[in-house]
Amino acid sequence: MTTSPDPVDGLQAVLDDIRACRACLGQLPHTPRPVVRVFPETRLLICGQAPGRRVHESGLPFTDPSGDRLRQWLGVDYGTFYADPRLGVAAQAFCYPGTAPKGGDYPPPRRCAELWRPQLLAALPHIELTLLVGGYAQVWALGDRAKINMTGTVRAWRDYAPSILPLPHPSWRNTAWLRKNPWFEEEVLPYLRERVAAILAPSSSMHPREGGDPGFS
Repeated sequence: MTTSPDPVDGLQAVLDDIRACRACLGQLPHTPRPVVRVFPETRLLICGQAPGRRVHESGLPFTDPSGDRLRQWLGVDYGTFYADPRLGVAAQAFCYPGTAPKGGDYPPPRRCAELWRPQLLAALPHIELTLLVGGYAQVWALGDRAKINMTGTVRAWRDYAPSILPLPHPSWRNTAWLRKNPWFEEEVLPYLRERVAAILAPSSSMHPREGGDPGFS
């Protein structure tokens, strides 16, 4: 008699492989340090672009001002963000890509997503909502369904609900964008907070995601 593989062991094996990955050694201005934080119970997945310098140093996702703004958007506090296993973070690229000469970080290398995302997402069967944070993450996951730019994709957020919600990056660099697009705070954030509250409610139970998220399988 054969037994089915333990899904917890399967996820842990993928995470161990990701954290040991050095595929970009010599191509980055530092030693690779993959940052990913997901659990068998994860139901809300935050898919950003790539860790920044502070996250590279801390080894924890969103330990920077962008994380403070993101937590405000989600309506969760610092402790909940890192303690509740129903909330996970797995960026498109797991390592800090370095800072470009003119400021800002380099784009996330596609190689990382191509190597690891199919395996990782296959090991997370309970995802109900994926947040695509930033234009690179949106283009990677949505493909032809992404609009001409990040603003267009986020404005069309209803087209991707209920399994996917595109968001701008919470970086301070997008403060002017937020001022120019008040509809984001008026329309998208209330929906986001309602979904997050429902997913993280004490009485909520886990169930497998229905269908499949395009670009994630």
